[in-house]
Amino acid sequence: MTISTTPTTVRTQRDLHDGWTLRAVGGPVAADVAGRTVPATVPGSVHTDLLAAGLIVDPYLDDHEHLLAWIGRCDWEYRTTFPWTPGGQDRHELVFEGLDTVATVTLNGREVARTANMHRTYRVDVGPLLREGDNELAVVFASPVRHADRQSLALGYRPQVNKHPFNAIRKMACSFGWDWGLDTATSGIWRPVRLESWSTARLAAVRPVVSVVDAGGHGDVAPGQRTSAATGVVDVHVDVARAGAHTAGQPLLVTARVGGHASTAEVEADGTDVVVRVEVPDAALWWPRGYGEQPLYDVEVELRPAAAGADVVDTWRGRIGFRTVALELEPDDEGTSFRFVVNGQPVFIHGANWIPDDAFPHRVTRDRYAARIAQAEYANLNLLRVWGGGIYESDDFYDLCDERGMLTWQDFLFACAAYSEDDPLRAEVEAEARDNVTRLMPHASLVLWNGSNENIWGFQEWGWEGRLQGRTWGLGYYTDLLPRVVRDLDPGRPYTPSSPWSGSLDVHPNSPDHGSMHSWELWNRQDYPHYRDTVPRFMAEFGWQGPPTWSTLTRAISDDPLTPESPGMQVHQKAMSGNDKLTDGLVPHLPMPDTMEDWHWAMSLNQANAVQVAVEHLRSWSPRCMGSVVWQLNDCWPVTSWAAVDGDGHAKPLLHALKHAHAPRLLTVQPRPSGNETDAGTPPLAVAVVNDTPEPWSGDLVLRRLDFTGVELDATKMAVSVAARDTAVVLVPDAVSAAGDAGTEVLVATLGDERALWFYAEARDSALEAAPLATDVQRTASGARVRVTAEKLARDVSLLVDKVHPDATVDDMLVTLLPGESVTFTVDCPPDADIAELTSRRVLRTTNELLYRSFA
Repeated sequence: MTISTTPTTVRTQRDLHDGWTLRAVGGPVAADVAGRTVPATVPGSVHTDLLAAGLIVDPYLDDHEHLLAWIGRCDWEYRTTFPWTPGGQDRHELVFEGLDTVATVTLNGREVARTANMHRTYRVDVGPLLREGDNELAVVFASPVRHADRQSLALGYRPQVNKHPFNAIRKMACSFGWDWGLDTATSGIWRPVRLESWSTARLAAVRPVVSVVDAGGHGDVAPGQRTSAATGVVDVHVDVARAGAHTAGQPLLVTARVGGHASTAEVEADGTDVVVRVEVPDAALWWPRGYGEQPLYDVEVELRPAAAGADVVDTWRGRIGFRTVALELEPDDEGTSFRFVVNGQPVFIHGANWIPDDAFPHRVTRDRYAARIAQAEYANLNLLRVWGGGIYESDDFYDLCDERGMLTWQDFLFACAAYSEDDPLRAEVEAEARDNVTRLMPHASLVLWNGSNENIWGFQEWGWEGRLQGRTWGLGYYTDLLPRVVRDLDPGRPYTPSSPWSGSLDVHPNSPDHGSMHSWELWNRQDYPHYRDTVPRFMAEFGWQGPPTWSTLTRAISDDPLTPESPGMQVHQKAMSGNDKLTDGLVPHLPMPDTMEDWHWAMSLNQANAVQVAVEHLRSWSPRCMGSVVWQLNDCWPVTSWAAVDGDGHAKPLLHALKHAHAPRLLTVQPRPSGNETDAGTPPLAVAVVNDTPEPWSGDLVLRRLDFTGVELDATKMAVSVAARDTAVVLVPDAVSAAGDAGTEVLVATLGDERALWFYAEARDSALEAAPLATDVQRTASGARVRVTAEKLARDVSLLVDKVHPDATVDDMLVTLLPGESVTFTVDCPPDADIAELTSRRVLRTTNELLYRSFA
């Protein structure tokens, strides 16, 4: 417990995180837990406390999820005592930043609050109940499963996609399970709790609204203007709370400081709000990564009585970045655009969807956020979309994104379901939205508020209308309440009602020609080459499944034998008919393997190939398409899923494929219909030269058709020049592009250091040989360097280094080598790792070997 020694004229706070205990107080409690009281960690959860006490097995392993389902059907009590001595302050408030979810709070035996929303902060005046000496604080959580069931009846049935009515309770939806997530339905004090004491007044809310004006002071920087500095304007909106009647009638002063500049404004007697404007001349602009630097400015706000010589009674500190942001949803000759513009500069989005990084999100530390964002950077991403079935992410997440230039979009927490618009849910939704918009709006990285995930699409396409029988389903939230909250609290930040979103309720929400699109026919029903059939204006969700890395898989599942269909594998595959879809998506490209390790490699490779095909296709159509957001960057537990980073934080081959597909300068060979070919004809090939850098890219584009032995069959070159942030498409001459033998030839396109390959036949239908690879391993201070040389064409050379040590990482993967070429991989691994294993057949993998079932 920490106790502030700040003078009593200033607001003080003490964390109440020590001395907590946990016990079950109702429901079908397991015999080993019934009657037991165990130490509790705050912030924390029931599951993690029981796990720490040794009373339950790890829910992430084997089929333990099923064994622990009783926890979500039970009621739980957290209890602690804390000492208190009167310090002369006027007010004393308990502040809970996160209660998960249905809680009754008592202090010294008196009820002080009832809550039913995981996503809100609660503040309770407890001054009259505090006593000198020890005070007893208790929080009883009702079963979230039973509460959701009761509320689904009280509010009326609404369609949703889960076995639990997650849409009847304001709790993280995926804590009830998802098609990649386990069902925990936990309870707990999941964010900090403290006691705040203050006198006179306190800062109830601070919202720094940032704008940028041009050198002449003529308003926001216009689209197309790229300025490195401008006048920054911060309108600091301040709400104050007064301690009581004896402080009414006293004016207050609010001083705001930004970048060495300060202004002061008066809160009128009996007033509760004021706006303080601070101008920062020559403010450096904040840019997304890849577009410039990320200067951040400290903001400090002080509150004090207006009387001469009065002391400061409260302070607030935050950081801002000066930048403008717009989302252009504009009609054009092709439909409706969906284009982010930052500081007047259109930004092509290289994005990924983000889910809670742990099924128990209180366990996600700042270091873990940093590691995950670093992996997004490695993959050349510039945006993370915080998905609406999770949480409003922590300040640590947004702070790191601000520092690194990682754009963020935050969904409001509505996903894949219809929601009641009646009280008490409606009141909870508005309070939750106001809490979180106020908390997150200072962050420069935040570029979009989005009302819901797939709910407008769901109403139109998933049969909801008939099932609802006229009941409300959430549209009023997405088109009225939420945009109004954003306008009130975060003016200027873009808002969309849902994802996907066409720009109008009169246009189909998932139209490829209008706004943003989600693509799930691919993976669910169609093979991945069909990504090329559609050219959306913006792709906000798409993806392909693959297993976690081998070390994660074998840590989490103890099946013996371990097979694709063994019991633990089935538990760790949450998608409907997921393994069938994995198989159906593999066999057009590669034969079905006979061993588990080959199956694991083949499915991992196929996931990487599928998503790389999609991303390169989408980029090749810029600027019609202005971005993609792959589903998904991360996982919350060890599972077969769409993620590029598995539940143990290990990079799957997909992360390396994303790095290649999102390279700032990209060459990609694409079938590009000319409109002249017959229905049965094959579209001609083209090379898209994609330049997402601030400098022009020019040189000789060299095109060569080779056979698999490296013999050149035809070649040409042509000069190309591509402007900054632009794309050029170059048709490949027929003589070069036309394969004589599709199964033995490859088209190679080269421009400077960049290269693209086009194989005319699927790997399973080609004449790839089992490529002999010469290797050389050298130990380094941090691990090893592995040089691999191909005697014959070797596709997708990779090192599955986690098989050598779970903590090992490699700097690249999926490198195709023409005959005689070499690549050097840098491996970081602990000193006890056996680096000789890095070139073993189970670690050093290629596509070639999957064509030969006898390869062990």
